[in-house]
Amino acid sequence: MTYDVEFETVELLENSDAETRGVDAFALSLIKAERQIRKLFTYLVFQFPAFSLADVAGFRDVLGQNKKVYFDGFINGIDALCPKSVKDLVGGDYDSLVTELHRAIDFRNKIFHGQLTDKFLSREELLALTTTIRKWCQRLAMQAESEFDYNGFARNSLRKHSEPIWTMYRIHIANGDDYRKFIRKHMEAHRKRPCTKG
Repeated sequence: MTYDVEFETVELLENSDAETRGVDAFALSLIKAERQIRKLFTYLVFQFPAFSLADVAGFRDVLGQNKKVYFDGFINGIDALCPKSVKDLVGGDYDSLVTELHRAIDFRNKIFHGQLTDKFLSREELLALTTTIRKWCQRLAMQAESEFDYNGFARNSLRKHSEPIWTMYRIHIANGDDYRKFIRKHMEAHRKRPCTKG
């Protein structure tokens, strides 16, 4: 699935007459961004010889049972694993884009928890945030497709690349225990947000 196809529903919302089109398009775009980074990470880890289609249930359970990994954790995981960081993939606007993604996530979390925000966002501001989220997703999809042959949107992330791309990784994961240790060390929420400088 391409970026354009993935965001068709968001475009329908943006161009609709619905009163809630701003918050609806914003929330759906953010869900897609979070899912994209998660699926890209799991695709990259699944390249290790230790994992195969016979291990899919157990492989999924490693993350599914962990309640401490969020958006930044997946960025940290990719950065720790691959020679090219997410910043490299997203490109020159990374700092401003990831800052806006953090703002969007914080705002979304307040909405979902019924909290008052310190700044009211109009429909236009929500749609502007949606545009930023979409730009992030498009940049990441294009470069990830070029580097890894997977954009984070195709439905089946648990498949092998035609080449052993895992041999270029910074870290080797030999089994499920190594995978759990990697998540605890590099990805759990107690770690700081990815740096936007340098």
